[in-house]
Amino acid sequence: MKLLTSPVFVRMAAVFLLAVAGFVVAIVAMRMLRRRIVEDDFLGNSSSEDSIPLHTATVIQQLKQQKFALQSEQQVERRRAKTSEHITTAIIANLPYGMLFTAPNGLVRQANFAARQILGFASPLGLSVGELFREARAISESGSELKVAEVFESALQGKAHPDNFESRYFAANGEDRTLKLTLIPVCESSGETLGVACAISDASELAELRQARVVNAETSAEMALELRTSLSTMREWAEQMSVTADPMRTRSLAADLSAEAERLNKLVGGFLAGRDKARAAEA
Repeated sequence: MKLLTSPVFVRMAAVFLLAVAGFVVAIVAMRMLRRRIVEDDFLGNSSSEDSIPLHTATVIQQLKQQKFALQSEQQVERRRAKTSEHITTAIIANLPYGMLFTAPNGLVRQANFAARQILGFASPLGLSVGELFREARAISESGSELKVAEVFESALQGKAHPDNFESRYFAANGEDRTLKLTLIPVCESSGETLGVACAISDASELAELRQARVVNAETSAEMALELRTSLSTMREWAEQMSVTADPMRTRSLAADLSAEAERLNKLVGGFLAGRDKARAAEA
């Protein structure tokens, strides 16, 4: 009872009640203000939409439709480009001859399975042309010789270079091969060089066949000379047999003729067998 009659307690209770009342009034005022702001925004948006002319709304709708149509076309084009890229990659990967792509800085960026097999590298990606072909030299149709790396460099710089040439190449395992290379510069519409594509085929068998033909031609020339000499000798012996009256001399000449004919038969037989073997290899 003394506490309730204390003037200090009464003042504190009055201040507390006033504070609570002020807090409640502030909350109610804030809620009313927020509701009014929301209603004003809604009325403002409604009035702005109602104020747009009909033809303007139609134009906006058409622009939205065009935007959606353009986005759809872009998606279709991206899908087509991706599909075309996959098809091109699959075709290049399964070509029976090697394909390389060299970037403008001279580094190999792409190489299919056939190229890796021909060149003897598990993965030539990231190698420079000089590291890949080392001391290999290009033999052009005119007979001039240049380093393969120099030919690539000329192609990347847009300078004159042989498009088709052969090169003797030593693979990483030391195997000696004859390669046939075709360079295809890849450029943008503006003329800027994007790199050089190179088609590679192993022409070692063809080189061996050409060498065999050269040897065969030389053998044929030697064979013709041998036949001519032998036939002259046989004709001379036959003339001696026709004029001699000595039976012993006649038998000796006849034996020499028979031996010479047997030798020619073996010589011609060996030549024909080698030619048949070469033809079978070409087929």
